[in-house]
Amino acid sequence: MRWKSDRYSGWGRALVAEGDLARPERISSLKDLPPTPAIGARRSYGDACLNSDGRAIDMTRLDRIISFDPETGRAEVEAGMPIGELARLFAPRGWIPAVMPGTGFATVGGCIAMDVHGKNHHNAGSFGAHVTAIRMIHAGKAKTVTPKNNPGLFRATLGGLGQTGLILSATLQLAPCPGLSMKVRESRAGDLDEHLALLEASQAPYTVGWLDATARGATLGRGIVEEADHSLDPAPKEGRSKSVPVDAPRFTLSKPVVKAFNARYFARIPESGRTRVRSIADFFFPLDRVQDWNKLYGKRGFHQFQCVLPHSETATLRGMVQTIAESGLASPLAVLKRLGPERAGLMSFPMEGVTLAVDFPNRDKATALIRDLGQRTAAAGGRVYLAKDSLADGDMIRAMYPDHAKWVETARKADPDRQLETDLVRRLNLRSA
Repeated sequence: MRWKSDRYSGWGRALVAEGDLARPERISSLKDLPPTPAIGARRSYGDACLNSDGRAIDMTRLDRIISFDPETGRAEVEAGMPIGELARLFAPRGWIPAVMPGTGFATVGGCIAMDVHGKNHHNAGSFGAHVTAIRMIHAGKAKTVTPKNNPGLFRATLGGLGQTGLILSATLQLAPCPGLSMKVRESRAGDLDEHLALLEASQAPYTVGWLDATARGATLGRGIVEEADHSLDPAPKEGRSKSVPVDAPRFTLSKPVVKAFNARYFARIPESGRTRVRSIADFFFPLDRVQDWNKLYGKRGFHQFQCVLPHSETATLRGMVQTIAESGLASPLAVLKRLGPERAGLMSFPMEGVTLAVDFPNRDKATALIRDLGQRTAAAGGRVYLAKDSLADGDMIRAMYPDHAKWVETARKADPDRQLETDLVRRLNLRSA
């Protein structure tokens, strides 16, 4: 296997690594390697996919479908398979990944390592809840791990940040997909109370809220709630993909520009709401049509803050939204979602409550703000999402995850010499109990 020295980053581009990368073509070439961190499409925002001054295996060429049962909807695929490609291939056959994150470029291996959630967590749980088997190299040996034959290792691998071994492939239980389009109901929420009420009352399989993070006063927390289900209606033609070819200047996401954009985006929905049909890709992965959209934040990149708060912490959520609005630092990308109780892995992010995600340009004031939001999250008994993190404190993170000690024990057995550690794991000292 050939190694090439490279400089690379996660999607936020604020943190960068230099090291040797390899892009194997076949799983067979991995079996004699010493323990080495694996990375996918690098769509995690911070340093979860970085290994500074070390080696990492880019798994994106290992993207084959190994088997598929059209009767049960079970598919075994290699770890580098993109989630969006699975949806494109299997939706015409009546099946779709049961849980999909906000980008179709995320790989199956990455979805397992982060135990991602989607717009249906309140109904379907996290990605790991639909994984029935994982084929991996664990402690130097290839093995297939299931919830029955090794439940401890299985749960430590879901959301386990790649620290229990190298994921080669996974067997997924896909969900029925009755139709190739989505019927989406869009409703205005005039303030945070109405926004949360709409999310809570929704009976739709998929629900998500766009938050106007610049709104203040009586309109604090306003936004648009989307409720969706699969549809037999013909899918509309998707528009042409666009791209951001160069790093945008700083004023692109300045306070007045973002405020004006958000106002127009909110006003495009009639007060009575509207229902429209969208393609599967457009609903689940709306930003994927804009290649390199992360360049809109300029050459310094950006940070995303994502937390989940218990339902009882509405006052904390309101205070956070108000602080963000008053800071003038938020971008148009701000989201509220409802999460259910399902937690597939020991280090999985979801807990029952409301999750808030906001993008911020990489500036000193934003760094201070994000750290403040993390401290409020910890005080409220919430949790910060490691797939998005680049600034959190290690002691705070370890306290947020109640099964951390169990996970550390399994990771130590799998990798006693810590050869699988990434920049994020070292920064947060996650492998220490």
